[in-house]
Amino acid sequence: MHYRTQTQSTVSMPEVLHPKSFPVLRAIRRIQRATHRLAGGGNLHFLHIGKTGGTAVRHALGEWSACSKRRVILHWHNLRFTEVPAGDGAIFFLRDPVTRFVSSFYSRQRQGKPKYDNPWTEDEQIAFAQFGTANELALALSSEDPAIRSKAEEAMRRVRHVNQRYEWWFADESSFLSRLDQVFFIGFQERLAEDFDRLKRMLGIPAAARLPEDEVHSHRAPDDTDRRLEPQAERNLRAWYADDIRFFELCCELIEKHPRLAGR
Repeated sequence: MHYRTQTQSTVSMPEVLHPKSFPVLRAIRRIQRATHRLAGGGNLHFLHIGKTGGTAVRHALGEWSACSKRRVILHWHNLRFTEVPAGDGAIFFLRDPVTRFVSSFYSRQRQGKPKYDNPWTEDEQIAFAQFGTANELALALSSEDPAIRSKAEEAMRRVRHVNQRYEWWFADESSFLSRLDQVFFIGFQERLAEDFDRLKRMLGIPAAARLPEDEVHSHRAPDDTDRRLEPQAERNLRAWYADDIRFFELCCELIEKHPRLAGR
């Protein structure tokens, strides 16, 4: 399976788990032994991971939640996977960290508009005065000028969403795998509509439920947004978000080895 991003990067699913993935095998065995949980009455928590399509999914689930076979609690960005109560399950969507960065940069550059109106912090105001595009900021991470490189690193740490890594929601790999039996569904922004259809079937939501298509309710960037990244900019981002990329690939691997996590 491949996820092709807007920057034409590809994440390939390994056919065979390497020895370093033995914890994944153990986690999968645990989830296979915990199938009774799927028929249980525990709540399901939708974790809203920033810039992964969560606004659109949250909007659609909110409109149709009364039809769901399980109670779904819709959270904003504040609930972490590690805080999901024992006996309850989690639903979340992920995205390739490189395109997530691009989406995050422009969302904050627009101050969340048109759906939201979240003014810049003082740090964000400085960052967007220095870097006008996502490509400029990403390239500056490898600038030969130490002052420019330092400003870029500071912007990466200060701009909202850009500075929120997957570990904020999921902690480290060991912690995540130890709670894998609480994962009800993993979806991906790269195939948002397809995965939402799978989630609907798992929840028993009518086929008529649809994701919003307008820019406001889907919180989508305008079509003319400059999403271009030069090769060096993408290399810089893949180094900066190396841990996020490993977590993303881990989840891709998990749904290949245990399709139930993706509603297959």
